[in-house]
Amino acid sequence: MSNNNYTKPNNKKIKKYTYKLKENIMANERFESAKIEYENIGVDVEAAINRLMNVPVSMHCWQGDDVKGFDQDGPLTGGIQTTGNYLGKSRTPEELMADMDKAMSLIPGKKKINLHASYAIFEEGEVVDRDKIEPKHFKKWVDFAKEHNVGIDFNPTFFSHPKVKDGLTLTSPDEETRKFWIEHGKACIRIAQYFAEETGIPCVMNIWIGDGFKDVPADRMGPRQRYKDSIEKILEQPYDKSKVKICVESKVFGIGVESYTAGSAEFTLSFVASHEGCLPLMDNGHYHPTELVSDKIPALLCYYPEIALHITRGVRWDSDHVLLLDDETKEIAKEIVRYNALDRVYMALDYFDASINRISAWVVGMRSWQKALLNAMLMPNEALKKLQNESRFTELMAIQEELKTMPFGDIWKEYCRRCGVDEDITWFTKVTEYENQVLSKRN
Repeated sequence: MSNNNYTKPNNKKIKKYTYKLKENIMANERFESAKIEYENIGVDVEAAINRLMNVPVSMHCWQGDDVKGFDQDGPLTGGIQTTGNYLGKSRTPEELMADMDKAMSLIPGKKKINLHASYAIFEEGEVVDRDKIEPKHFKKWVDFAKEHNVGIDFNPTFFSHPKVKDGLTLTSPDEETRKFWIEHGKACIRIAQYFAEETGIPCVMNIWIGDGFKDVPADRMGPRQRYKDSIEKILEQPYDKSKVKICVESKVFGIGVESYTAGSAEFTLSFVASHEGCLPLMDNGHYHPTELVSDKIPALLCYYPEIALHITRGVRWDSDHVLLLDDETKEIAKEIVRYNALDRVYMALDYFDASINRISAWVVGMRSWQKALLNAMLMPNEALKKLQNESRFTELMAIQEELKTMPFGDIWKEYCRRCGVDEDITWFTKVTEYENQVLSKRN
């Protein structure tokens, strides 16, 4: 008697399932083998993975729309410039949030989001200048953060605005100009505290200005004295130092201000050292190419209880290229990890590339920094320090070179699996699908 309900097996599905099963078994075997190799040099792999899962990294919103923001329609000014015109740039808050959501789904680990004040979201017909922005203009960002269970970092936007007079903001000799930007800074402190209270996570609020001069100035001190006074007036705004971490960021020079910037490294470090509660923020693209932020981190940690970083990849100075797993990126991560400073260093990425798929740029950069941190956590740091302290430099060099070929990739893949994201380049197929289905439809 024939069974009419009989269904012929789908051999393709069976083969695919079998292949995936074998692949998972092999991946687990590689992980266990790699774990043994690391244990043989005194590294606890499980502890490293668990540790990394709890390290927040702040993902910047401005990669998605080329630093455009939502509060003005003019060009980028004040030392900010993007190059490229890849399809699919975010044009609205909804598009930007959707793109960030997609990127975050492909990135392992704990995250925060990083906003500029220019990303305020106004109701239709509402016009509010930067000195008058309020927490309510960022409620949708708070809702987004709560939905993703992440904190929010914040930056006043001292660029791309009609009231940037002659390229100057907080350093301007024009009192009205300075007053406008001081009020903007105070408004941003109030918003930063709102973020911290709503999310339950401290908000890092970073002050950076591009003020400076294209050619040789006649007065270098005057603008810096005005800058100092302006920041001090901003800091008169009451705030809870346990909730809001105010930073000041330096820069060696900028586009259109090649001869002089008011916010130099010396000015910034001196200011934060003399103002309790302020943190120094270093952007590793904001120094001379021969200067390394990895070397500066342990110097600052000797004196400051907390510091902040904007992590980027400068190519022939501060060109804000997508972060890669290059030598300096790995060294920066090592300096944070080897001194147990993960709870003392606030880490945020800061780059923007309009020449490539913007979601891919987010994912590559964030995953690269996660890789750098994991690599640092898989170093036998105490053993290496001991070799240095005992002047066993030949052995130290030899071991450091051998560490470069340890099976780090197998540990990384396991970390991704545990975080529920793609462990390899398969994440890129999802970006491609999103580009075809969503980004390509944007004019």
